[in-house]
Amino acid sequence: MSDMMVEKAAFKERVLIWASKIETPVNGISMRSMKNKWASFSTAGRLTFDISLLGVRTELMDYVIVHELLHHHVPNHGKLWKSLMILHIGEYKALEIELQSLSH
Repeated sequence: MSDMMVEKAAFKERVLIWASKIETPVNGISMRSMKNKWASFSTAGRLTFDISLLGVRTELMDYVIVHELLHHHVPNHGKLWKSLMILHIGEYKALEIELQSLSH
């Protein structure tokens, strides 16, 4: 198995661990090159992540994973979503800023 496949498998396992913690059903996880965003979550429970997330540190991965999973419970980025991000990630704003600073 190639290193990339191992990395993808480990990333997907991380998604499932977070999904269990947040009690979010996941019906599929895929990774591909995405030009304008880091991830998306469909109402059918399918997650797509940008393949370049495999090259960022774990805290940034977790930020993106939790960000998307929370959209199952809260469709916007309002007060409830922000409160849940703080509950699960802590001071997520610094991670958000760091992620935005990465070329994408």
